[in-house]
Amino acid sequence: MTVPNPAMRERYLADSIATAPPAKLLVMLYDRLVLDLNRGEEALRAGDRVTASSHLIHAQDIVLELRTSLKLDAWEAANGLAQLYTFVLTELIHANMNGDIKRVSDCRGLIEPLRDSWREAAMSTAAPVAAS
Repeated sequence: MTVPNPAMRERYLADSIATAPPAKLLVMLYDRLVLDLNRGEEALRAGDRVTASSHLIHAQDIVLELRTSLKLDAWEAANGLAQLYTFVLTELIHANMNGDIKRVSDCRGLIEPLRDSWREAAMSTAAPVAAS
């Protein structure tokens, strides 16, 4: 069995992201956000603050990207979602500064249902395209 070339893998990932439709890209961001939250929480439980911080900072970056790319005038609930992103970002900053596992877990509890909803929405909009 051959091991994939790391440069080729990176190129594949970059191409996948660059060519992903917006709905899929959004789901990919949420998936990575949940992964970072899980990894950050696990690292905190293990007492590894350095690794936890790395994952939590990456999670903060994703939340900030989600917040700044949100078009507030696009739909009625956008302002509420923006407020949620701001809350999660603030909680993750405090969780990282204080090593607070519960705050990370609570943020994950808010983000996972959103991720699942966005995934469902992305699949429902992709289904008619695939059928045609």
